[in-house]
Amino acid sequence: MSFLSFLSGGGSAPFDMAIDLGTANTLIALSGEGIVLNEPSVVALEKGSKRLVAAGHEAKEMLEGGSGNVTVEYPLHYGVIADYEVACAMLSAFMAKAAPRSAPWQPKPRVVVCVPCGAAPVDKRMVFDATMRAGAKQVFLVEEPMAAALGADLPVSSATASMVMDIGGGTTEIAVISQGGIVSSTSLRLAGNRMDEIISQYLRNLLGVHIGGRTAEVIKIKIGSCFPRPEVDTLDVRGRNLVTGLPKTVTVTSEETEEALKETTLQIVEAVRADQGGRNWTVNFYPEGGVEMVEILLG
Repeated sequence: MSFLSFLSGGGSAPFDMAIDLGTANTLIALSGEGIVLNEPSVVALEKGSKRLVAAGHEAKEMLEGGSGNVTVEYPLHYGVIADYEVACAMLSAFMAKAAPRSAPWQPKPRVVVCVPCGAAPVDKRMVFDATMRAGAKQVFLVEEPMAAALGADLPVSSATASMVMDIGGGTTEIAVISQGGIVSSTSLRLAGNRMDEIISQYLRNLLGVHIGGRTAEVIKIKIGSCFPRPEVDTLDVRGRNLVTGLPKTVTVTSEETEEALKETTLQIVEAVRADQGGRNWTVNFYPEGGVEMVEILLG
């Protein structure tokens, strides 16, 4: 039985667990239950001993609270493992939370894990080993664009090509999929986290106010835009005045986020154009929302 048929539900038995191990967030889905865990890919470790104190939401709260007894770390950078030991501890905590084993003789889960399409063999091996060490019986790796295409119910086994663009926290994955495989792919180290940094820096320069990464993410999610909207959306946020050092409330508009993210958006669009095997595309952004790619046929 092929790996693809298992993923698409054609196997005699489905996988027990699927993990989207992301730079910013980790998601775990169980067979028959769907997504059961969605938490930040962050851990809190005890200073000195490096003992795991917390993982996910609880660890992120410690980061924002500034506890002096723990150090908070992100074990993944750009979609791959940067700290193997910490990543193993985080995976173990998340897998135990998603599917607790009440007895040691209970069967371990079979796990499918997403990896960036541009990940090096050594990075893929680290993900495999970390998942096995965290408590998996078997581990299967699937490239993120393929997982996204299967989740979107695209005809990945068809001869008709499908294009997928998956913008995560650390990387943007772009791929063309046909006949059950990835024909062409590109991985950019430019995604959601970088957008948060750009919004924060833009408001720092424009309004003279410093905002944290979490506030920048809220702005991006609620009013962030990469094309002109029919109506301008606004959002009031609190930050720190760079001159006085005092708290300050400012109003941010969707037009300002559009200006801030313009260069980043164009870089992603150009990567999409370049990934299409030499074909030429024009990209249309619609004010009411949505993006359309149209191939230009050259004589």
